[in-house]
Amino acid sequence: MSNFSHTKRSDHSNTRLAIQIEKDAGNDDNNLNSIFYEHLTRSLQESLCGDLILGRWGNYNTGDCFILASDYLNAFVHLIEIGNGLVTFQLRGLEFRGTYCQQREVEAITEGDEDNEGCCCCKPGHLPHLLSCNAAFNLRWLTWEITRTQYILEGYSIIDNNAATMLQVFDLRRILIRYYIKSIIYFTASSPKILDWIKDESIQKILQPYAKWHYIERDLAMFNINIDEDYVPCLQGITRASFCSVYLDWIQFCARKRTEHLDSDEDSPLVTLSFALCILGRRALGTAAHNMAISLDSFLYGLHALFKGDFRIAAKDEWVFADMDLLHKVVAPAIRMSLKLHQDQFTCPDEYEDPSVLYEAIQSFEEKVVICHEGDPAWRSAVLSNREELLTLRHVVDEGADEYKVIMLHKSYLSFKVIKSPAVPVAGQLTVQDRAAAMLRSSLASSTSSTLSLLFGKRSFSSALVISGLSAADGGNTSDTQSSSSMNIAMGPSARAASQATRQLTETCEATSATEPRLQHEAGPAHSILMSRNLECRRASQEDMALEDTASQQSLSDEQ
Repeated sequence: MSNFSHTKRSDHSNTRLAIQIEKDAGNDDNNLNSIFYEHLTRSLQESLCGDLILGRWGNYNTGDCFILASDYLNAFVHLIEIGNGLVTFQLRGLEFRGTYCQQREVEAITEGDEDNEGCCCCKPGHLPHLLSCNAAFNLRWLTWEITRTQYILEGYSIIDNNAATMLQVFDLRRILIRYYIKSIIYFTASSPKILDWIKDESIQKILQPYAKWHYIERDLAMFNINIDEDYVPCLQGITRASFCSVYLDWIQFCARKRTEHLDSDEDSPLVTLSFALCILGRRALGTAAHNMAISLDSFLYGLHALFKGDFRIAAKDEWVFADMDLLHKVVAPAIRMSLKLHQDQFTCPDEYEDPSVLYEAIQSFEEKVVICHEGDPAWRSAVLSNREELLTLRHVVDEGADEYKVIMLHKSYLSFKVIKSPAVPVAGQLTVQDRAAAMLRSSLASSTSSTLSLLFGKRSFSSALVISGLSAADGGNTSDTQSSSSMNIAMGPSARAASQATRQLTETCEATSATEPRLQHEAGPAHSILMSRNLECRRASQEDMALEDTASQQSLSDEQ
């Protein structure tokens, strides 16, 4: 088996902290979408060998290439080695949904016989149940054929919504902030450390101002009447009294859900801590939004910064560093949970007004839904572990577009078309030349680069992800290695193997040179066309494999 280097993916496990915060290493769509091809490779490892044996992919041989096409993604599957109940294959990721290249790839594959009236330059029509001459000729000379129209693989259905549309008006942003605060309260009250926090004298000493009812939190750049429900216009700020008037019932409800007693009256340390954390969380959002929360673009920028874990804590809120779990286990998951709740409220806007329904929803999402940034290693682990549901917020910067998308993944089964490529049409039995060419193609394992060039041009393959996998007939003992996904990738045999295959072709052609004129005379024009096309295929393979064997080049020039 060949050796391959590992895929160079960028996430929070292999990038500097400064890059994660400032440059947002996760805004490269190609890097983020590579995980879906890795998941597809894992699915193929379980089923490919068995499906090939059962004939679900049609006829196959070592070196054959197939395209898996769907509405979400296209992939190129190359059969490297077959035998002993095992199949070694490579999956090359083509373009992902949402790009012009992916759209063009799907159109090229699914083009049918719509122009079914022409014969050369005329349009005489066609006989019943038969194709016209032009349509028959075009379909006959395609470099691919659809071997299966519906091939089902385990994957994820992807739903992406524009975050700007969902947060465009102040009322929708107010709902998000409300869920943000309620999530902070939920994670505070349900934390196993809550008793330690409210008994910690150093924390309680710092939070003494928040325990006073006349205390006013004024910050016009952070809080405003448009999105904060507990904002008091006449005082131009938020007080403990206004906070309790809106959220005290929810604090007490969450406290009652604990098995041990937790004091939650108006003057309790729990309310003080919750009030301080909710102020801190909103101030962090305002700081990340550059103190311009009224602006939608700034609000989305700040929301995404907090979603990926970039918290800029103000000097007056540094008390939170007394225990980093206050930030990591309370505030950080709260901003992510608020986005999930905000998404669901569109389908049932009044359902979460009931505290019991909201509490059960948060509890369920905490257990079943993976909510994190795509640069977090936990995201990749969750996808490859087949978690049922995932949610993330993606910042997309591409060709002048700067937008934020809420992406939701749901585990499901995806339908693919299986397309075999480049099948050269042959009438009757193969000649000696054709058999020699077939031997060369088999030895060279079908140059994938030239195949992609014939189908879609160089653009589609320029950023291809290459993943190797091993599929067993019994579904076990499978493994995968991954190859670099940065530049043009042409995986092929060594130059030595290619040179040997070329010399075999040369010897075969020389042995049959005496009978070639007679074969050409019998085959006529059709043979000339076929030989010309066969020669072009061999040329493309040799160019892509960078063959430098002079004997092979001389043989090809003699045939021409």
